[in-house]
Amino acid sequence: GTHEQLGLLPCGWPARYGKPCPTCGVTTAASLVVHISPFRALWTQPFGAATALAGLVLAAFALRALVMRESLVARIALWPLGTLTIATIAIFLLGWGWTWLRW
Repeated sequence: GTHEQLGLLPCGWPARYGKPCPTCGVTTAASLVVHISPFRALWTQPFGAATALAGLVLAAFALRALVMRESLVARIALWPLGTLTIATIAIFLLGWGWTWLRW
């Protein structure tokens, strides 16, 4: 219900399918990361925790690029984007599986 506290509608997936949706718990996990509870965030939804942590890391890279007067886009272009994409999909599916187990 964290997304409902933000004024969003309740998720219809559980009512329709009887199981959690692929992003069930992501908002809660991201909120827990921001509130410095990373272990609770991982327990709640690993993909949500990883996404929030990745956002914080990207913000740090952006700040560094700004201070150093470097191009953030050029730096990101050096990252192994194929590997990161596969890892993101794997974490997403594992997070959804974890949520199903805990449902």
